[in-house]
Amino acid sequence: MSGPASTGQCARVEDVSKLFGSFAALRQVSVELELGKCYVLIGENGAGKSTLLRILAGLLRPSFGTVTLFGHGEPQTVRERVGYMSHAPMLYDELTGQENLRYFSKLYPGRECLDPAEALRQVGLDPNLPRPLGHYSQGMRQRTSLARVLLSFPELLLLDEPFSNMDVESARQMVELLAQFRHGSRTIVITTHQRELAAPIADYVLALKAGRVASFEPGSPTL
Repeated sequence: MSGPASTGQCARVEDVSKLFGSFAALRQVSVELELGKCYVLIGENGAGKSTLLRILAGLLRPSFGTVTLFGHGEPQTVRERVGYMSHAPMLYDELTGQENLRYFSKLYPGRECLDPAEALRQVGLDPNLPRPLGHYSQGMRQRTSLARVLLSFPELLLLDEPFSNMDVESARQMVELLAQFRHGSRTIVITTHQRELAAPIADYVLALKAGRVASFEPGSPTL
């Protein structure tokens, strides 16, 4: 099942299956993603949400089927236009938020990057906060992880469980933050077990079950 076609297409997934040995993590998944929209992927553990996200990020290759990103048939060739945030923050606890981002910005040699201090401001954090990341709240850690993703000016944001271990207020603040990026014409794909948290920004909701598309429906965004 696929979403409605769009002249402003960001990604197209066609009949994608992913096998790990004899286990099929994805089974003939097809979906189209429009530019500037937010897609929420839901499903139980093992439904294939994270696998689909990693394929879109170019971190995994499909066993069968094709993926087109920004008109290119090889996602690896446009990875600089994609920002991927895993469910576990890829950050160093002994460094401050700004020190973390300065380190990661050096991993993009020859490319223009967002200033680390500005990236932190964009996610609502004080770039001059002196304490190391190990002393941040979970919400602050997730925001810092999002700031790291923003360094490369991504047009497609892939966020794996961004509300993980957050309290209700921190999750609400994260949703409001993502709403700002969505209005800035970025395409956002979120995986979550908590559909109600992402509902205010969900243009479409994609449900996976046992690696297959169970439903693909318009959302009712309010932000």
